[in-house]
Amino acid sequence: MPRLLIILFFLTYTSAMSQQTDSRYQPQKYVELTNPDWVKNATIYELNIRQFSQEGTFKAIEKQLPRLKKMGINIIWLMPVQPIGVVNRKGSLGSYYSVKDYLKVNPEFGTDADFRSLVKAIHAQGMYVILDWVANHSSWDNMLATQHPEWYTKSREGRFQPTPWRDYDDIIDFDYSQPGLRKYMTEALKFWVKEYDIDGYRCDVASFVPIDFWENARKELDAIKPVFMLAEAEDKELHRRAFDATYNWTLWNILHQIAINNKSVKTLGEAYIAEHVSIFPKEGIRMNFIDNHDKNSWEGNQYSNFGPALKAVTVFTVMMDGMPMVYSGQEAGLNRSLLFFEKDPIVWKKHENEALYTTLFALKHKNQALWNGKYGGEMVRIMNDKMDQIISFVREKNGDKVITLINLSREKVQVSFDTSYDAGTYINLFSGKPQQISKKMTRTMEAWEYLVLHQSEN
Repeated sequence: MPRLLIILFFLTYTSAMSQQTDSRYQPQKYVELTNPDWVKNATIYELNIRQFSQEGTFKAIEKQLPRLKKMGINIIWLMPVQPIGVVNRKGSLGSYYSVKDYLKVNPEFGTDADFRSLVKAIHAQGMYVILDWVANHSSWDNMLATQHPEWYTKSREGRFQPTPWRDYDDIIDFDYSQPGLRKYMTEALKFWVKEYDIDGYRCDVASFVPIDFWENARKELDAIKPVFMLAEAEDKELHRRAFDATYNWTLWNILHQIAINNKSVKTLGEAYIAEHVSIFPKEGIRMNFIDNHDKNSWEGNQYSNFGPALKAVTVFTVMMDGMPMVYSGQEAGLNRSLLFFEKDPIVWKKHENEALYTTLFALKHKNQALWNGKYGGEMVRIMNDKMDQIISFVREKNGDKVITLINLSREKVQVSFDTSYDAGTYINLFSGKPQQISKKMTRTMEAWEYLVLHQSEN
């Protein structure tokens, strides 16, 4: 070999080897926090204490815990349990999110002993409990406003003020440039973990509070016990050192537009799924929901928002990547908006929704393809010839596999699927019968019809 070629070969080889060892060119780990082990295939239930029972108490919740466990719920998210402010209160009972005292239990819901009993009862069912935490603001009559007025933001006139640009005049905003506030709020978060053995938090308007506060708080909480943290926000940065999961507002909006305004399914793929798999870290869990207290209180209910598409979008939110959430009463066919500032109890009855959730969650728990975040399988598109109407994808993990086909349109369609990589024998989730999938499949699907097929080598 001529000397010049030898030199060129050596230089090329050396360059390649240096790139492999040079840390500047190595992939860097983005998510640094560690999820609690029990989060991997968990589902979550938002529990509206005030409306969950006629009594509206902690004790009344205990009666329904076995039912929630049987349905497949793993995490109980309790809306704020602290006393509610009286000054500038909205309605007769006020807002959960106008906190008067961060270290006390709301006597309307029960005693300190009642709350301890509820936490123990949730744990006894093999479930976990997280508290709704309001870090961005307090009630006007929170003692902190008197003791530490410097911890609050001020208007141009030097007065306390609600969250700017929002009609939240029953609360006043904190100023997180104050180290004293940061220490107080962190210690308050630790208090409920240490004193009541709760398992984490759902953090209200989390992106309104500086991320460095949350990152430090998570570190201090994890030093006590591994916690699960859910942010009411859509920001991938929150997943890095602070939160296990974030809200999926975007998904709700797109599914709503498909159901009500007949938007193309391509919107779902191109405006959400493409960004979800490309931008958000795989370790970051997104919370998928059809309803929650915000949507239900101000923007309609599951039926008015999704109509005949309700079952189809419910199936989709469980089959796709993310942690599915159920809001109080959805399983009982809740078809109205619950009053937010008054007593308005849920009417409990047997309903087909509960059976649907039970079936879907049972599969999610046992089939690793459907597990959350990094624990589950990636969503891989199955091509079809009706991409503007049909969403079709497969997820695989450790020998487990799930195929999901859903007609997200108002029309009956005949559709052909390219299943060349997915041929085999599966179990139909809803019939329990075997179903053979060939390399090409043509099927007529009714409006809003769904098909879930699964297999497992485990």
